[in-house]
Amino acid sequence: MKKILSILLTLVLLLGLTACGSEDNSSSTPEAQLTKANVYVLSGPTGIGAANLKAKADKAETVGDYNITVVAQPDEVVSKISKGEADIAAIATNLAAKLYNKTEGEITVLAVNTLGVLNVVTPDGVEITSLADLKGKKIYTTGQGSNPEYIINHLLEKNGIKDDVTLEFKAEGTELLTVWSTDPTAIIIAPQPVATTLTIQNQGAKIAVDLTKEWDKVNTDSALMMGCVVVRNEFLNNNKATIDKFLEEYKASIESANTDIDGTAALCETYGIIPKAPIAKKAIPNCNLTYVDGKEMKTKLSGYLNVLFAADMTAVGGKLPTDGFYYEG
Repeated sequence: MKKILSILLTLVLLLGLTACGSEDNSSSTPEAQLTKANVYVLSGPTGIGAANLKAKADKAETVGDYNITVVAQPDEVVSKISKGEADIAAIATNLAAKLYNKTEGEITVLAVNTLGVLNVVTPDGVEITSLADLKGKKIYTTGQGSNPEYIINHLLEKNGIKDDVTLEFKAEGTELLTVWSTDPTAIIIAPQPVATTLTIQNQGAKIAVDLTKEWDKVNTDSALMMGCVVVRNEFLNNNKATIDKFLEEYKASIESANTDIDGTAALCETYGIIPKAPIAKKAIPNCNLTYVDGKEMKTKLSGYLNVLFAADMTAVGGKLPTDGFYYEG
């Protein structure tokens, strides 16, 4: 009888330990609480930060489950978000503000992923070291009636030379690639990766001034924040754990883009984010890829949107976003 009781007690103990072990394992597995997220990113600098995350997600090497799609047109992203087909998207910050207003507050900006991507580019033999050197010059650029124009005018005004500089706008960034064929000494302000392409195609051409750094010199309450990642509020409210994990893995992807430039450049070509790896390789260090969230993002991004609003209220959708626009965790 004692022997039988001993065996029964041993069995009970083993079963109890097995049950406890099973319960602990289940509760400590974060993947079980995560939802698949459909992520859309724009090609160009705004999408570079997602390249490494997409590579891992496609090979099922991420903790979260992400279906990442690269598209070329902002309107396509807006459509996907409006229809609920995109849960998360990497887009321009002013487009995010417009979308926030259009949807009456149905999206939230999670983090800023890109600072300024505008550069002063000079041909061989033309020396420009600061915005002050642009006084009395004619500048070829693009983006009339949109962010580039507002940014350039703001910086020229802050430097006291707005009335001393002539801007000639081209319809598309690619048109800047042929400016030097008719005006060999022209000064160009171009976005990435066009700015880098100019330096590759023209011997002696160089990126002379980074407008992001120039912005920081004359603005203390804002930063030139041009790209961000947003989420539909319905998805955010139902899947906070998924969003927090996404931000963790997305931040790591951006860090990889800044440290593994060769690998990221190859991925950019593979996914159509930047057409050619050699261009991406030279452009990435000039794209000001970053990860800024929380209070710092809210302070500096709201300051930037204020500048755009002052220039043209339609640039941010007619009114400034409310505090609910900014994700604070």
